[in-house]
Amino acid sequence: MNALAETGERAKMAAMQFAHLNTKRKNDILLSFADALLKNTTTILEANNKDMKEGQEMGLSGAIMDRLMLSDDRFASMAGGLKDIAQLEDPIGEIIEMKKRPNGLLIGKKRVPLGVVGVIYESRPNVTADVSGLCIKTGNVCILRGGKEAFNSNNAIVRILRDVLAEQGIDRNVVQLVQDTSRESAIAMMKLNAFLDILIPRGGAGLIKSVVENSTVPIIETGVGNCHVFIDESADLMKAVKIVLNAKTQRPGVCNALESLLVHRKIAGEVLPELGRQLVEKGVEIRGDAAVRTYIPQAGEATEADWSTEYLDLILSIRTVDSLPEAIDHINHYGSKHSECIITENYSNAQEFLEKIDAAAVYVNASTRFTDGYEFGYGAEIGISTQKLHARGPMGLKELTTSKYIIYGNGQVRE
Repeated sequence: MNALAETGERAKMAAMQFAHLNTKRKNDILLSFADALLKNTTTILEANNKDMKEGQEMGLSGAIMDRLMLSDDRFASMAGGLKDIAQLEDPIGEIIEMKKRPNGLLIGKKRVPLGVVGVIYESRPNVTADVSGLCIKTGNVCILRGGKEAFNSNNAIVRILRDVLAEQGIDRNVVQLVQDTSRESAIAMMKLNAFLDILIPRGGAGLIKSVVENSTVPIIETGVGNCHVFIDESADLMKAVKIVLNAKTQRPGVCNALESLLVHRKIAGEVLPELGRQLVEKGVEIRGDAAVRTYIPQAGEATEADWSTEYLDLILSIRTVDSLPEAIDHINHYGSKHSECIITENYSNAQEFLEKIDAAAVYVNASTRFTDGYEFGYGAEIGISTQKLHARGPMGLKELTTSKYIIYGNGQVRE
């Protein structure tokens, strides 16, 4: 048996016991984990600094380096997220429904853990803590396979968590980190049907495409975010500028950042010159159609590929449209079904946009940057699902559960 299969077997054995842990025990682990992270801040940040230094030597892009970095604020948020998860209601054991059949059978549906959750991810070491915390609260066991760029950070975090599990009298193998970061190990994990109940990729389009094409384990597709904002002809222009700047520049290297802006042609002359000036001041490269280039002289020419590109960088494509239906058609054609926004003061237009846009999260007059498990009140997220089966949008605790039927009888037999 190879190393990955041994990891899977250990996880499966741990899952049999961990699924039945009570809420208090799980919350104690989460709170102890948060405290242990804070006590070991120096150790983890030193490991992260090593990753950052090696990333610079490898020539990683600015967006990847941003996702890799554990600043003091991000570290505090990571620990705080674990405490938040501990305060949330435990979904495990919830009776979703119960009905009595004419023959006297009581048939109910109960929420239970998924089992062994595999996650393949890139760059972001906070994912290590987030996924572990969500899985612990939901009675799931996790196998984590991070990227080589965050190997030292991930190892430091997992070592601390496994020590906490041991101190609490829990099998350390509730959380395991795959030590082999080669492409071959990722492909092998995609075939780990005997041990994984579900596999979740978190990363760029290349990783997600590889998992979708190669995995024989059931997957939840997450992450690719070609997100749009449409400035309607009735928009409050000050509100529009504020939202666009935040959605594009607050943190451009994440999946809920704005990548493509649509502007109604009737108000393009009013909003684009000032918006373009502020975007350029913040270092954004603009690629636009002919009308956009008229109002923003610094803009380059947009190609067909720009409308479907997730830049994860300070680059923005801008297109003018003649109507709300044209904007909706554009977004549904080029979007990745992640997060889309309309800026409008027209109630009917807002409702039509909400109704007709096919995406996991649809906004009216708010930045797409809010599509996030923490912002949605989940404490953290295991990913943002862009598919429609099982889960859609930020995946919190309930999305890490499945159900089983429970049937109470009194001697009934089927005739």
